Amino acid sequence: MKALKLVSMLLVIGIVITALFYEKVIASVLLPQYIEWAHETDQKGLKAGISLNEKERLLASEIGIKHPEKVRIVYVDQVPYPYENLALKIFGEAVGLIGEGIINNAQVFGYSIYARRDFVLNRPKLAHELVHVLQIERASLDEVVTQHFFDMAQYGYDKAPLEVEAAEANKAYSADW
Repeated sequence: MKALKLVSMLLVIGIVITALFYEKVIASVLLPQYIEWAHETDQKGLKAGISLNEKERLLASEIGIKHPEKVRIVYVDQVPYPYENLALKIFGEAVGLIGEGIINNAQVFGYSIYARRDFVLNRPKLAHELVHVLQIERASLDEVVTQHFFDMAQYGYDKAPLEVEAAEANKAYSADW
């Protein structure tokens, strides 16, 4: 009986400590794993993706991307996520990146835009993704991923500042080609 009480007390203490220091756990344990994976995913995308065509490059330049020639689009059946990493899978579900009922149509990793094959990257949707490229170009992939994860945890996906900025591009470039 004493052992059960001790184990229960240690479990409660562990939960309390985790709750109090969850941001440190995320920043020091989960984010470095995700960022490393995101860099690898970008490198794969740069090799496998297709370059923007002329009108897409013009759109990228108009949005403010300094190096539109570096941007690649990778069409996939499913936008990648490190599902094999249980901690990142749970974290992704907690912040709303992945999970039941969530379909990730496109995601940017540096200069690589991964888009589902059945997702039509029309002008407004491509503009949205190009703003994410711009955000990474302005800062870095590491900084954007870190900000985005914390913002999503705090505000939710739709109200996260980086998503709000990208959503403005949907409106500004709403006319299709």
